[in-house]
Amino acid sequence: MPGTEDDRTWLGVALEEARAGRAEGGVPIGAALIGPGGEVLGRGRNRRVQDGDPSAHGETAAFRDAGRQRSYAGTTMVTTLAPCWYCSGLVRQFGISRVVVGEKRTFSGGQDWLAENGVEVVVLDDEECVRMMTEFIAAEPALWNEDIGEDA
Repeated sequence: MPGTEDDRTWLGVALEEARAGRAEGGVPIGAALIGPGGEVLGRGRNRRVQDGDPSAHGETAAFRDAGRQRSYAGTTMVTTLAPCWYCSGLVRQFGISRVVVGEKRTFSGGQDWLAENGVEVVVLDDEECVRMMTEFIAAEPALWNEDIGEDA
């Protein structure tokens, strides 16, 4: 499913976060939680390396940054990389309606499971997202394997 102009704009927010994370020596994955009216509720980046916190994924950081919401119906999680099982579970647990994925070529994550369970999933297949992850994986294979829970 092709994304909207808004989806691409929101991906820009997630990309800013991913670039910042990489500049800090971390994994270049960024995310943003978008409200039903199109407002950015929260934004974040993978901070597993920077904070020494294995739960500090881009999506969880954006979710936390958004603060408590009475409902997540109609919200969209935008992420530069397909969400892992942990972040996919967060989307389902709180009823986030849509997920916009920058790319899934380097990691397929749980987007198929999300779609099978009623979440609208849009994959943009963004070249910058692909390039950023491909370069990172080539430069930091051990860190990448740690991030996705694989043995090095």
